[in-house]
Amino acid sequence: MALNEELLKRLVEMPGVPGREEQQREIAREELGTLTDEVHTDRLGSVIGTKKGRNEEVRVMVAAHTDEIGFLVKHVDDKGFLRLQTLGGHDPANMVSQRVLVTTANGTALKGALQPARKPPHLSRGQEQKLPQADEFFVDLGMPVEEVKEAVRIGDYLTMDRPLEKVGGGYMSKAMDDRIGVFVMLEALRAMGEHEATIFAVATSQEEVGLRGAAASGSALEPTVVVALDITLAMDIPGGGGENTITELGKGAAIKIMDSSLICHPKVVEHFRQIAEREEIPHQMEILPAGGTDAGGVQRLHGGIPSITLSIPCRYVHTPNEMVNAADVQACIDLLARYLEEAHTGDYAL
Repeated sequence: MALNEELLKRLVEMPGVPGREEQQREIAREELGTLTDEVHTDRLGSVIGTKKGRNEEVRVMVAAHTDEIGFLVKHVDDKGFLRLQTLGGHDPANMVSQRVLVTTANGTALKGALQPARKPPHLSRGQEQKLPQADEFFVDLGMPVEEVKEAVRIGDYLTMDRPLEKVGGGYMSKAMDDRIGVFVMLEALRAMGEHEATIFAVATSQEEVGLRGAAASGSALEPTVVVALDITLAMDIPGGGGENTITELGKGAAIKIMDSSLICHPKVVEHFRQIAEREEIPHQMEILPAGGTDAGGVQRLHGGIPSITLSIPCRYVHTPNEMVNAADVQACIDLLARYLEEAHTGDYAL
């Protein structure tokens, strides 16, 4: 079954950094409006679609974050170059010589070059240059300083300028983290059949800066179980492998056991595993030593909420070349859809 490439392209290419997810919210409202019974936006900017069930005592919160790592403009110098404040976890090695989009206050997108303040090899005279730090980067818009200062203001935001590309058996783009999770949530709602539980489908805000949107939504919704959707590391590449593989592309949906933000509820983990085995959905078990997801922001609310993350394996996380496998994405859609159909049967008491 082919993936909805048009929707995936809209999701990954539309810019939205933590706290500035407004363009992503429009997509979420549009899609959830056709897939759920009612839609509203909370005060931290998460979009919540409620799919009413016959059993109001079982309330499943599905969370996928709409923000991507990016930057804010913190200074415009006297030559028109932009200096940046990072939002989310950036590796400076992945920032060198990239292209960016600056989204201005009036919605205009300006293209620019992201460059480190360092000498080109022609002038370095063989001297070793250290890897630049994030605060050494600037953006060149190729515009006179007067035009830059008229168009750009402090607080405007930047994202990498990389479109969706088909690569082998999958896709590559910036912002798969976590637009592919949003995609899985929407497509699972489309694919699911009859259900008993009440379902809250939440396109969350501000995950990359501390799981903030999910915590606010979870506090208000009081779910009885939480399923976060996010990418995880696929380290089946040079430099990975062995005990550090975590997941592999093409091996199916990743059922998380733990990461640094949560230890997934063992009975929910087992429920997902049993469904995957029964339905013959390709899957792999995941232990991620560092990194967190929206489930970690909700798990400790209201005295504790059974929580899990269903992960999409992804190579080159937090780079402009995040890569996923189409079959893995479909496996995640199938597994989530089947779980939502029978979530009311889960007994997660300890």
